Amino acid sequence: MNESSEQKGKHMEVTGSEHEDLNVLMQRRREELDNLKKSGINPYPYEFDRTDFSKEILESHKDDAPQRTVSVAGRIMSLRRMGKASFCHIQDSKGRIQIYLRKEDLGAPYDAFKLMDIGDVIGVKGYVFRTKMGEISVHAQSLALLAKSLRPLPIVKEKVDEAGNKVIYDPFSDKELRYRQRYVDLIVNPDVREVLTKRARIVSAIRKFYDERGYLEVETPVLQPIYGGASARPFKTHHNALDIDLYLRIADELYLKRLIVGGFDGVYEISKDFRNEGMDRTHNPEFTMLELYVAFKDYRWMMELTEQMIYQVAMAVNGTPVASVGGHEINFTPPWKRITMFDVIHEFTGKDLRGKSETELRSIAKELHVDIEPSAGLGAIIDEIFSAKAEPYLVQPTFITDYPVEMSPLAKKHRSEAGLVERFEGIVNGHEICNAFSELNDPLDQRSRFEEQMKLRARGDEEAQVLDEDYLRALEYGMPPTAGLGIGVDRLTMLLTNKDSIRDVIFFPQMKPEK
Repeated sequence: MNESSEQKGKHMEVTGSEHEDLNVLMQRRREELDNLKKSGINPYPYEFDRTDFSKEILESHKDDAPQRTVSVAGRIMSLRRMGKASFCHIQDSKGRIQIYLRKEDLGAPYDAFKLMDIGDVIGVKGYVFRTKMGEISVHAQSLALLAKSLRPLPIVKEKVDEAGNKVIYDPFSDKELRYRQRYVDLIVNPDVREVLTKRARIVSAIRKFYDERGYLEVETPVLQPIYGGASARPFKTHHNALDIDLYLRIADELYLKRLIVGGFDGVYEISKDFRNEGMDRTHNPEFTMLELYVAFKDYRWMMELTEQMIYQVAMAVNGTPVASVGGHEINFTPPWKRITMFDVIHEFTGKDLRGKSETELRSIAKELHVDIEPSAGLGAIIDEIFSAKAEPYLVQPTFITDYPVEMSPLAKKHRSEAGLVERFEGIVNGHEICNAFSELNDPLDQRSRFEEQMKLRARGDEEAQVLDEDYLRALEYGMPPTAGLGIGVDRLTMLLTNKDSIRDVIFFPQMKPEK
Protein backbone atom coordinates (compact mmCIF):
# COMPACT_ATOMS: atom_id res chain seq x y z
CA MET A 1 0.00 0.00 0.00
CA ASN A 2 1.41 3.39 -1.01
CA GLU A 3 1.42 5.83 1.88
CA SER A 4 0.81 9.48 1.07
CA SER A 5 3.24 12.15 2.25
CA GLU A 6 0.65 13.41 4.73
CA GLN A 7 0.14 9.91 6.14
CA LYS A 8 3.89 9.69 6.68
CA GLY A 9 3.86 13.11 8.31
CA LYS A 10 1.00 12.17 10.59
CA HIS A 11 2.79 8.99 11.53
CA MET A 12 5.81 11.12 12.46
CA GLU A 13 3.59 13.38 14.51
CA VAL A 14 2.21 10.64 16.72
CA THR A 15 5.67 9.23 17.31
CA GLY A 16 7.17 12.48 18.53
CA SER A 17 7.98 14.85 15.65
CA GLU A 18 8.36 18.54 16.34
CA HIS A 19 5.34 20.76 16.71
CA GLU A 20 5.95 22.55 13.42
CA ASP A 21 5.32 19.29 11.53
CA LEU A 22 1.74 19.40 12.76
CA ASN A 23 1.41 23.03 11.76
CA VAL A 24 2.58 22.18 8.22
CA LEU A 25 -0.02 19.42 7.92
CA MET A 26 -2.79 21.64 9.23
CA GLN A 27 -1.81 24.39 6.80
CA ARG A 28 -1.93 21.89 3.95
CA ARG A 29 -5.45 20.87 4.91
CA ARG A 30 -6.60 24.48 4.99
CA GLU A 31 -5.20 24.91 1.47
CA GLU A 32 -7.16 21.83 0.39
CA LEU A 33 -10.25 23.34 2.00
CA ASP A 34 -9.80 26.55 -0.02
CA ASN A 35 -9.32 24.57 -3.23
CA LEU A 36 -12.46 22.55 -2.57
CA LYS A 37 -14.45 25.74 -2.11
CA LYS A 38 -12.98 27.23 -5.30
CA SER A 39 -14.08 24.13 -7.22
CA GLY A 40 -17.66 24.69 -6.06
CA ILE A 41 -17.77 21.98 -3.38
CA ASN A 42 -19.34 22.79 -0.02
CA PRO A 43 -17.04 21.03 2.50
CA TYR A 44 -19.70 21.20 5.24
CA PRO A 45 -23.10 20.36 3.64
CA TYR A 46 -26.33 20.10 5.59
CA GLU A 47 -27.31 16.45 5.21
CA PHE A 48 -26.74 13.09 3.58
CA ASP A 49 -29.25 10.29 3.10
CA ARG A 50 -27.48 7.36 4.76
CA THR A 51 -29.48 4.14 4.71
CA ASP A 52 -26.91 1.45 5.48
CA PHE A 53 -24.18 0.63 8.02
CA SER A 54 -20.88 -1.21 7.63
CA LYS A 55 -21.55 -4.07 10.02
CA GLU A 56 -24.90 -5.02 8.51
CA ILE A 57 -23.45 -4.93 4.97
CA LEU A 58 -20.50 -7.15 5.91
CA GLU A 59 -22.68 -9.64 7.79
CA SER A 60 -25.46 -9.92 5.20
CA HIS A 61 -23.57 -9.93 1.87
CA LYS A 62 -23.82 -13.09 -0.24
CA ASP A 63 -21.77 -13.37 -3.41
CA ASP A 64 -24.55 -15.15 -5.28
CA ALA A 65 -27.24 -12.63 -4.31
CA PRO A 66 -28.51 -9.93 -6.71
CA GLN A 67 -26.44 -6.75 -6.80
CA ARG A 68 -27.32 -4.51 -3.87
CA THR A 69 -27.16 -0.71 -3.85
CA VAL A 70 -26.28 0.95 -0.54
CA SER A 71 -25.74 4.44 0.86
CA VAL A 72 -23.05 4.68 3.54
CA ALA A 73 -21.29 7.49 5.39
CA GLY A 74 -18.31 7.62 7.68
CA ARG A 75 -14.85 8.91 8.43
CA ILE A 76 -11.90 8.00 6.18
CA MET A 77 -9.53 5.87 8.28
CA SER A 78 -7.16 4.58 5.58
CA LEU A 79 -6.42 5.74 2.07
CA ARG A 80 -4.69 4.23 -0.96
CA ARG A 81 -4.54 6.24 -4.21
CA MET A 82 -3.66 4.59 -7.52
CA GLY A 83 -4.08 7.16 -10.30
CA LYS A 84 -7.53 6.68 -11.79
CA ALA A 85 -8.68 4.34 -9.00
CA SER A 86 -8.42 4.49 -5.21
CA PHE A 87 -9.37 2.54 -2.11
CA CYS A 88 -10.25 3.83 1.33
CA HIS A 89 -11.80 2.47 4.50
CA ILE A 90 -14.53 4.49 6.18
CA GLN A 91 -15.61 4.08 9.78
CA ASP A 92 -19.19 4.55 10.90
CA SER A 93 -20.78 3.94 14.30
CA LYS A 94 -20.93 0.18 13.65
CA GLY A 95 -17.48 -0.56 12.20
CA ARG A 96 -15.43 -0.15 9.02
CA ILE A 97 -15.93 -1.00 5.36
CA GLN A 98 -13.78 -0.58 2.26
CA ILE A 99 -14.77 1.83 -0.52
CA TYR A 100 -13.58 1.44 -4.15
CA LEU A 101 -13.53 4.64 -6.21
CA ARG A 102 -12.86 5.06 -9.96
CA LYS A 103 -12.56 8.27 -11.99
CA GLU A 104 -14.51 6.56 -14.79
CA ASP A 105 -17.54 6.20 -12.49
CA LEU A 106 -17.32 9.43 -10.51
CA GLY A 107 -15.94 12.05 -12.89
CA ALA A 108 -15.30 15.43 -11.26
CA PRO A 109 -15.94 14.21 -7.67
CA TYR A 110 -13.01 11.83 -8.14
CA ASP A 111 -10.74 14.81 -8.81
CA ALA A 112 -12.08 16.39 -5.62
CA PHE A 113 -11.24 13.15 -3.80
CA LYS A 114 -7.58 14.03 -4.32
CA LEU A 115 -8.17 16.90 -1.88
CA MET A 116 -9.64 14.58 0.79
CA ASP A 117 -7.66 13.05 3.64
CA ILE A 118 -7.76 10.57 6.47
CA GLY A 119 -10.19 12.01 8.99
CA ASP A 120 -12.57 13.54 6.44
CA VAL A 121 -16.20 12.43 6.63
CA ILE A 122 -17.66 11.30 3.30
CA GLY A 123 -20.89 9.82 1.97
CA VAL A 124 -20.92 7.17 -0.75
CA LYS A 125 -23.67 5.55 -2.77
CA GLY A 126 -22.83 2.44 -4.76
CA TYR A 127 -23.16 -1.32 -4.97
CA VAL A 128 -21.68 -4.05 -2.78
CA PHE A 129 -19.14 -6.48 -4.23
CA ARG A 130 -16.19 -8.64 -3.23
CA THR A 131 -12.72 -7.61 -4.47
CA LYS A 132 -10.17 -9.97 -6.00
CA MET A 133 -8.46 -9.96 -2.59
CA GLY A 134 -11.71 -11.25 -1.06
CA GLU A 135 -12.76 -8.12 0.84
CA ILE A 136 -16.43 -7.06 0.82
CA SER A 137 -16.50 -3.46 -0.39
CA VAL A 138 -18.72 -0.71 -1.79
CA HIS A 139 -18.09 0.30 -5.42
CA ALA A 140 -18.75 4.05 -5.33
CA GLN A 141 -21.11 5.50 -7.94
CA SER A 142 -21.47 8.86 -6.21
CA LEU A 143 -19.31 10.62 -3.63
CA ALA A 144 -19.99 13.56 -1.27
CA LEU A 145 -17.67 15.32 1.17
CA LEU A 146 -19.60 15.79 4.41
CA ALA A 147 -16.96 17.35 6.69
CA LYS A 148 -13.39 18.38 5.94
CA SER A 149 -11.02 17.52 8.81
CA LEU A 150 -8.52 20.31 9.49
CA ARG A 151 -6.43 18.34 12.00
CA PRO A 152 -4.66 15.06 11.18
CA LEU A 153 -5.62 12.00 13.20
CA PRO A 154 -2.97 9.89 14.90
CA ILE A 155 -2.52 6.90 12.60
CA VAL A 156 -3.41 3.58 14.20
CA LYS A 157 -2.39 0.67 12.00
CA GLU A 158 -4.04 -2.74 12.10
CA LYS A 159 -2.82 -6.05 10.74
CA VAL A 160 -4.24 -9.56 10.97
CA ASP A 161 -1.56 -12.14 11.77
CA GLU A 162 -1.38 -15.71 10.50
CA ALA A 163 -3.53 -16.92 13.39
CA GLY A 164 -6.28 -14.46 12.47
CA ASN A 165 -5.62 -12.15 15.44
CA LYS A 166 -5.82 -8.38 15.00
CA VAL A 167 -2.51 -6.68 15.81
CA ILE A 168 -2.42 -2.92 16.50
CA TYR A 169 0.61 -0.81 15.57
CA ASP A 170 1.33 2.76 16.68
CA PRO A 171 -1.69 2.93 19.05
CA PHE A 172 -3.04 6.23 20.33
CA SER A 173 -2.17 5.25 23.88
CA ASP A 174 -1.17 8.41 25.78
CA LYS A 175 -3.68 8.18 28.65
CA GLU A 176 -3.81 11.86 29.50
CA LEU A 177 -4.17 12.88 25.85
CA ARG A 178 -6.87 10.26 25.31
CA TYR A 179 -8.93 11.47 28.30
CA ARG A 180 -8.45 15.13 27.39
CA GLN A 181 -9.29 14.62 23.70
CA ARG A 182 -11.92 11.93 24.10
CA TYR A 183 -13.33 12.75 20.67
CA VAL A 184 -10.05 11.60 19.07
CA ASP A 185 -9.91 8.58 21.39
CA LEU A 186 -13.40 7.54 20.24
CA ILE A 187 -12.42 7.86 16.58
CA VAL A 188 -9.20 5.86 16.62
CA ASN A 189 -9.94 3.38 19.45
CA PRO A 190 -13.27 1.66 18.71
CA ASP A 191 -13.02 -0.42 21.91
CA VAL A 192 -13.44 2.82 23.91
CA ARG A 193 -16.73 3.47 22.14
CA GLU A 194 -17.81 -0.10 22.94
CA VAL A 195 -17.08 0.36 26.66
CA LEU A 196 -18.97 3.64 26.88
CA THR A 197 -21.86 2.22 24.88
CA LYS A 198 -22.00 -0.66 27.35
CA ARG A 199 -22.16 1.91 30.16
CA ALA A 200 -25.34 3.32 28.61
CA ARG A 201 -26.82 -0.19 28.44
CA ILE A 202 -25.97 -0.72 32.12
CA VAL A 203 -27.91 2.41 33.07
CA SER A 204 -30.84 1.32 30.89
CA ALA A 205 -30.84 -2.14 32.50
CA ILE A 206 -30.90 -0.60 35.99
CA ARG A 207 -33.86 1.57 35.05
CA LYS A 208 -35.69 -1.39 33.53
CA PHE A 209 -35.17 -3.46 36.70
CA TYR A 210 -36.64 -0.81 39.01
CA ASP A 211 -39.36 0.38 36.65
CA GLU A 212 -40.66 -3.18 36.30
CA ARG A 213 -41.05 -3.27 40.10
CA GLY A 214 -43.09 -0.08 40.16
CA TYR A 215 -40.52 2.29 41.64
CA LEU A 216 -40.71 5.89 40.49
CA GLU A 217 -37.71 7.65 38.95
CA VAL A 218 -37.48 11.19 40.33
CA GLU A 219 -35.19 14.23 40.26
CA THR A 220 -33.95 16.12 43.31
CA PRO A 221 -31.95 19.37 43.64
CA VAL A 222 -28.33 19.52 42.53
CA LEU A 223 -27.84 22.89 44.27
CA GLN A 224 -28.56 22.50 47.98
CA PRO A 225 -28.47 25.00 50.85
CA ILE A 226 -27.26 22.23 53.16
CA TYR A 227 -25.34 19.27 51.76
CA GLY A 228 -25.89 15.87 53.35
CA GLY A 229 -26.44 12.16 52.91
CA ALA A 230 -22.76 11.20 52.93
CA SER A 231 -19.45 11.95 54.58
CA ALA A 232 -17.59 14.13 52.08
CA ARG A 233 -16.43 17.67 51.37
CA PRO A 234 -18.69 19.62 48.98
CA PHE A 235 -18.15 22.07 46.15
CA LYS A 236 -19.44 25.52 47.10
CA THR A 237 -20.95 28.23 44.92
CA HIS A 238 -22.95 31.44 45.37
CA HIS A 239 -26.43 32.31 44.15
CA ASN A 240 -26.42 36.01 43.27
CA ALA A 241 -30.18 36.67 43.19
CA LEU A 242 -30.78 35.10 46.62
CA ASP A 243 -27.34 36.16 47.91
CA ILE A 244 -26.78 32.79 49.55
CA ASP A 245 -24.11 30.12 49.36
CA LEU A 246 -25.17 26.80 47.87
CA TYR A 247 -23.47 23.42 47.56
CA LEU A 248 -23.35 20.88 44.78
CA ARG A 249 -24.96 17.76 46.20
CA ILE A 250 -22.73 15.02 47.57
CA ALA A 251 -25.69 12.60 47.71
CA ASP A 252 -29.44 12.48 47.02
CA GLU A 253 -30.40 10.64 50.19
CA LEU A 254 -32.05 13.29 52.36
CA TYR A 255 -34.26 14.63 49.57
CA LEU A 256 -35.33 11.15 48.44
CA LYS A 257 -36.29 10.23 52.01
CA ARG A 258 -38.36 13.41 52.18
CA LEU A 259 -40.37 11.89 49.32
CA ILE A 260 -40.90 8.70 51.32
CA VAL A 261 -42.23 10.92 54.14
CA GLY A 262 -44.51 12.51 51.52
CA GLY A 263 -46.14 9.16 50.72
CA PHE A 264 -44.22 7.56 47.85
CA ASP A 265 -43.68 3.83 48.34
CA GLY A 266 -40.48 3.58 46.29
CA VAL A 267 -38.34 6.21 44.56
CA TYR A 268 -35.00 6.13 42.81
CA GLU A 269 -32.67 8.59 41.11
CA ILE A 270 -29.70 8.11 38.78
CA SER A 271 -27.83 11.33 39.30
CA LYS A 272 -24.58 13.24 39.10
CA ASP A 273 -23.08 13.83 42.54
CA PHE A 274 -20.03 15.93 43.38
CA ARG A 275 -17.39 15.50 46.08
CA ASN A 276 -14.48 17.86 46.55
CA GLU A 277 -11.86 15.27 47.36
CA GLY A 278 -8.94 13.38 45.88
CA MET A 279 -8.82 11.77 42.43
CA ASP A 280 -7.54 8.26 41.85
CA ARG A 281 -8.41 5.08 39.94
CA THR A 282 -11.82 4.79 41.65
CA HIS A 283 -12.65 8.44 42.40
CA ASN A 284 -13.69 11.30 40.13
CA PRO A 285 -15.04 14.54 41.67
CA GLU A 286 -18.14 14.26 39.44
CA PHE A 287 -19.63 10.76 39.44
CA THR A 288 -22.89 8.92 38.79
CA MET A 289 -24.86 7.49 41.68
CA LEU A 290 -28.01 5.40 41.84
CA GLU A 291 -30.04 5.80 45.02
CA LEU A 292 -33.20 3.82 45.82
CA TYR A 293 -35.56 4.08 48.82
CA VAL A 294 -38.44 1.67 49.45
CA ALA A 295 -40.96 2.06 52.26
CA PHE A 296 -41.81 -0.75 54.69
CA LYS A 297 -38.60 -2.73 53.89
CA ASP A 298 -35.29 -3.27 55.71
CA TYR A 299 -31.66 -3.85 54.82
CA ARG A 300 -31.99 -7.63 54.64
CA TRP A 301 -34.66 -7.29 51.96
CA MET A 302 -32.51 -4.70 50.17
CA MET A 303 -29.55 -7.11 50.15
CA GLU A 304 -31.54 -9.66 48.18
CA LEU A 305 -32.92 -7.03 45.78
CA THR A 306 -29.42 -5.62 45.17
CA GLU A 307 -27.76 -8.91 44.30
CA GLN A 308 -30.67 -9.74 41.99
CA MET A 309 -30.41 -6.35 40.28
CA ILE A 310 -26.67 -6.56 39.64
CA TYR A 311 -27.01 -10.16 38.45
CA GLN A 312 -29.71 -9.15 35.96
CA VAL A 313 -27.71 -6.14 34.76
CA ALA A 314 -24.66 -8.35 34.17
CA MET A 315 -26.80 -10.78 32.17
CA ALA A 316 -28.37 -7.93 30.16
CA VAL A 317 -25.07 -6.33 29.11
CA ASN A 318 -22.68 -9.31 28.99
CA GLY A 319 -24.95 -12.33 28.60
CA THR A 320 -23.28 -14.00 31.60
CA PRO A 321 -23.09 -13.41 35.38
CA VAL A 322 -19.31 -13.97 35.27
CA ALA A 323 -17.04 -11.00 34.58
CA SER A 324 -13.29 -11.04 33.98
CA VAL A 325 -11.82 -8.30 36.16
CA GLY A 326 -8.11 -7.75 36.65
CA GLY A 327 -7.24 -11.40 36.18
CA HIS A 328 -10.11 -12.64 38.36
CA GLU A 329 -13.30 -14.40 37.28
CA ILE A 330 -16.00 -12.70 39.35
CA ASN A 331 -19.38 -14.38 39.61
CA PHE A 332 -22.36 -12.16 40.41
CA THR A 333 -24.80 -15.06 40.78
CA PRO A 334 -26.83 -14.75 44.03
CA PRO A 335 -26.60 -15.35 46.88
CA TRP A 336 -23.47 -13.35 47.70
CA LYS A 337 -21.38 -14.02 50.78
CA ARG A 338 -22.49 -12.15 53.91
CA ILE A 339 -20.15 -11.35 56.82
CA THR A 340 -20.18 -8.67 59.54
CA MET A 341 -17.58 -5.90 59.58
CA PHE A 342 -16.07 -7.04 62.89
CA ASP A 343 -15.92 -10.65 61.73
CA VAL A 344 -14.17 -9.82 58.45
CA ILE A 345 -11.61 -7.64 60.26
CA HIS A 346 -10.97 -10.48 62.70
CA GLU A 347 -10.65 -12.92 59.78
CA PHE A 348 -7.87 -10.89 58.12
CA THR A 349 -6.08 -9.42 61.17
CA GLY A 350 -6.82 -11.73 64.12
CA LYS A 351 -8.03 -8.64 66.02
CA ASP A 352 -11.45 -8.40 67.65
CA LEU A 353 -12.48 -4.73 67.64
CA ARG A 354 -15.84 -5.19 69.35
CA GLY A 355 -16.31 -2.94 72.36
CA LYS A 356 -12.89 -1.31 72.06
CA SER A 357 -12.38 2.31 73.12
CA GLU A 358 -10.89 4.94 70.79
CA THR A 359 -7.56 4.68 72.63
CA GLU A 360 -7.52 0.89 72.25
CA LEU A 361 -8.40 1.14 68.57
CA ARG A 362 -5.59 3.63 67.93
CA SER A 363 -3.17 1.23 69.58
CA ILE A 364 -4.40 -1.66 67.40
CA ALA A 365 -4.16 0.49 64.28
CA LYS A 366 -0.57 1.37 65.14
CA GLU A 367 0.23 -2.30 65.68
CA LEU A 368 -1.28 -3.09 62.24
CA HIS A 369 0.69 -0.19 60.64
CA VAL A 370 -2.51 1.65 59.66
CA ASP A 371 -2.16 5.45 59.63
CA ILE A 372 -4.92 7.30 61.49
CA GLU A 373 -5.64 11.04 61.35
CA PRO A 374 -5.60 12.82 64.74
CA SER A 375 -9.16 14.07 64.11
CA ALA A 376 -10.55 10.57 63.45
CA GLY A 377 -13.21 9.27 65.78
CA LEU A 378 -13.94 5.68 66.74
CA GLY A 379 -15.91 4.91 63.59
CA ALA A 380 -13.29 6.39 61.27
CA ILE A 381 -10.54 4.35 62.91
CA ILE A 382 -12.48 1.10 62.42
CA ASP A 383 -13.17 2.10 58.80
CA GLU A 384 -9.47 2.76 58.15
CA ILE A 385 -8.50 -0.64 59.56
CA PHE A 386 -11.14 -2.35 57.43
CA SER A 387 -10.12 -0.41 54.32
CA ALA A 388 -6.44 -1.26 54.75
CA LYS A 389 -6.54 -4.83 56.03
CA ALA A 390 -9.73 -6.49 54.76
CA GLU A 391 -11.43 -4.69 51.86
CA PRO A 392 -8.61 -5.12 49.27
CA TYR A 393 -8.80 -8.90 49.66
CA LEU A 394 -12.55 -9.27 49.08
CA VAL A 395 -12.61 -10.24 45.39
CA GLN A 396 -15.86 -12.14 44.95
CA PRO A 397 -19.10 -10.19 45.64
CA THR A 398 -19.46 -9.88 49.41
CA PHE A 399 -21.90 -8.03 51.65
CA ILE A 400 -20.20 -6.53 54.71
CA THR A 401 -22.91 -6.03 57.32
CA ASP A 402 -23.63 -4.55 60.75
CA TYR A 403 -21.38 -1.51 61.12
CA PRO A 404 -20.55 0.39 64.31
CA VAL A 405 -23.10 3.14 65.00
CA GLU A 406 -20.35 5.79 64.91
CA MET A 407 -19.73 5.04 61.21
CA SER A 408 -23.34 5.40 60.09
CA PRO A 409 -25.22 8.49 61.29
CA LEU A 410 -28.19 7.85 58.94
CA ALA A 411 -28.70 4.12 59.62
CA LYS A 412 -31.13 2.53 62.06
CA LYS A 413 -29.72 0.94 65.21
CA HIS A 414 -29.37 -2.83 64.99
CA ARG A 415 -32.45 -4.61 66.28
CA SER A 416 -30.47 -7.17 68.30
CA GLU A 417 -26.84 -5.98 68.78
CA ALA A 418 -26.07 -2.86 70.79
CA GLY A 419 -23.57 -0.44 69.29
CA LEU A 420 -24.23 -1.49 65.70
CA VAL A 421 -26.48 -0.31 62.88
CA GLU A 422 -28.33 -2.20 60.16
CA ARG A 423 -26.08 -1.40 57.22
CA PHE A 424 -24.34 -3.28 54.44
CA GLU A 425 -21.78 -2.46 51.79
CA GLY A 426 -21.23 -4.54 48.67
CA ILE A 427 -17.53 -5.16 48.06
CA VAL A 428 -16.28 -6.57 44.75
CA ASN A 429 -12.67 -6.86 43.60
CA GLY A 430 -11.49 -4.97 46.66
CA HIS A 431 -13.74 -1.93 46.20
CA GLU A 432 -17.10 -0.78 47.55
CA ILE A 433 -19.79 -0.62 44.87
CA CYS A 434 -22.87 -0.09 47.04
CA ASN A 435 -23.99 1.06 50.47
CA ALA A 436 -27.37 0.46 52.11
CA PHE A 437 -29.25 0.90 55.39
CA SER A 438 -32.34 0.16 57.27
CA GLU A 439 -32.95 3.91 57.30
CA LEU A 440 -33.01 5.78 60.59
CA ASN A 441 -36.54 7.18 61.01
CA ASP A 442 -36.46 8.15 64.70
CA PRO A 443 -36.15 11.98 64.58
CA LEU A 444 -34.76 12.26 68.13
CA ASP A 445 -32.10 9.61 67.50
CA GLN A 446 -31.28 11.28 64.17
CA ARG A 447 -30.81 14.66 65.86
CA SER A 448 -28.48 13.09 68.41
CA ARG A 449 -26.44 11.43 65.63
CA PHE A 450 -26.16 14.73 63.75
CA GLU A 451 -24.97 16.43 66.94
CA GLU A 452 -22.25 13.79 67.34
CA GLN A 453 -21.20 14.45 63.75
CA MET A 454 -20.96 18.18 64.49
CA LYS A 455 -18.62 17.41 67.39
CA LEU A 456 -16.38 15.51 64.95
CA ARG A 457 -16.41 18.54 62.63
CA ALA A 458 -15.32 20.68 65.56
CA ARG A 459 -12.36 18.30 66.02
CA GLY A 460 -11.32 18.95 62.42
CA ASP A 461 -13.11 16.18 60.50
CA GLU A 462 -14.16 18.10 57.36
CA GLU A 463 -16.09 15.09 56.03
CA ALA A 464 -18.35 14.69 59.07
CA GLN A 465 -22.02 15.28 58.27
CA VAL A 466 -23.85 18.53 58.96
CA LEU A 467 -27.10 18.99 60.85
CA ASP A 468 -30.10 19.52 58.55
CA GLU A 469 -33.02 21.04 60.46
CA ASP A 470 -35.48 20.74 57.57
CA TYR A 471 -34.73 17.04 57.18
CA LEU A 472 -35.28 16.55 60.91
CA ARG A 473 -38.59 18.40 60.59
CA ALA A 474 -39.60 16.00 57.80
CA LEU A 475 -38.79 13.00 60.02
CA GLU A 476 -40.89 14.52 62.80
CA TYR A 477 -43.93 14.16 60.52
CA GLY A 478 -43.17 10.42 60.45
CA MET A 479 -41.26 8.30 57.94
CA PRO A 480 -42.28 4.64 57.67
CA PRO A 481 -39.67 1.87 58.01
CA THR A 482 -37.53 2.26 54.88
CA ALA A 483 -34.68 0.49 53.12
CA GLY A 484 -32.22 2.67 51.23
CA LEU A 485 -29.45 1.89 48.73
CA GLY A 486 -26.71 3.75 46.92
CA ILE A 487 -24.70 2.23 44.04
CA GLY A 488 -21.75 3.81 42.25
CA VAL A 489 -22.66 3.42 38.58
CA ASP A 490 -19.11 4.20 37.44
CA ARG A 491 -17.61 1.47 39.63
CA LEU A 492 -20.23 -1.05 38.55
CA THR A 493 -19.39 -0.20 34.94
CA MET A 494 -15.68 -0.73 35.66
CA LEU A 495 -16.45 -4.24 36.88
CA LEU A 496 -18.68 -5.18 33.96
CA THR A 497 -16.22 -3.82 31.34
CA ASN A 498 -12.95 -4.97 32.99
CA LYS A 499 -11.52 -1.46 33.41
CA ASP A 500 -9.24 -0.57 36.29
CA SER A 501 -9.68 3.22 36.13
CA ILE A 502 -12.86 5.23 36.57
CA ARG A 503 -11.63 7.54 33.81
CA ASP A 504 -11.99 4.70 31.31
CA VAL A 505 -15.77 4.53 31.88
CA ILE A 506 -16.51 8.29 31.88
CA PHE A 507 -16.80 10.16 28.59
CA PHE A 508 -15.10 13.30 29.92
CA PRO A 509 -13.23 12.72 33.21
CA GLN A 510 -11.98 15.69 35.20
CA MET A 511 -8.51 16.85 34.10
CA LYS A 512 -6.08 19.58 35.03
CA PRO A 513 -6.39 22.57 32.67
CA GLU A 514 -4.13 22.49 29.64
CA LYS A 515 -1.10 24.75 29.89
